Amino acid sequence: MKHGVSKFMPLRLVALLGVLVGGLGTVARGADAYVVTGHDSFAIGQDDVTSEVAFAGRETLAVSHRGSTTRYDARVTYERSDGAASTSAKAEYVADVTPAGDTLDTEDDDPDYLTVLNQPFAAELDAATLADLRSLRGTIPFDFPSPVSGTSLHGYLSHVPSGMLGTHHSIGVTFEAAGAMLGELPDRPGLVLHGTISMHGTAYYDARTALLLSLETTVTIAGTVSNRADKNPVTITFARRIRAASS
Repeated sequence: MKHGVSKFMPLRLVALLGVLVGGLGTVARGADAYVVTGHDSFAIGQDDVTSEVAFAGRETLAVSHRGSTTRYDARVTYERSDGAASTSAKAEYVADVTPAGDTLDTEDDDPDYLTVLNQPFAAELDAATLADLRSLRGTIPFDFPSPVSGTSLHGYLSHVPSGMLGTHHSIGVTFEAAGAMLGELPDRPGLVLHGTISMHGTAYYDARTALLLSLETTVTIAGTVSNRADKNPVTITFARRIRAASS
């Protein structure tokens, strides 16, 4: 679900959407724990091809230093259930951030998009970005490349009411975006869809540490497949929820 943010957004808020670990803090610490859930659905027509997959697991995010580079290592152990069977699985995503803010993904073994580093929100913000969120008023328009189709999505970013999340004072942000979809379906090679793709999500950050406390994101793809004579409608939904275990 990676994507970059256009010039329409304030520079520091690029840390929220775009470089998934952009704007991260640089203080090394022990591993942070998260609870992860998700649900994918795929449907063509009324009774033709349908499938649903659910995910549930635990995640850790460890931060360490390698010289002047900060390494973020997210690991998930989870159950993957498709209605007929449940299987155990693991995922890992590792990213190195340089002092200049450049990000290098050194490990991407997260096929189900469950790690906190593989979401459309940063896992942790720097002080300047957190301050931007505190003062954000109204909505900010932006556009960025679609994570699936390669076309542009257009949307807006806005502040949501802050408050307590468990025992943490939080600062919230939400976004919505949509655009045209023309390309092969994820995990369905040979099926080319013409339609739309939309995304929306909400994230809450710890007001003191700037660490991500909770996020919910949903991607919906809808349209028709080009190589089917009857042009049956297709709907695909990817939903993810990641919440700090301490909240």
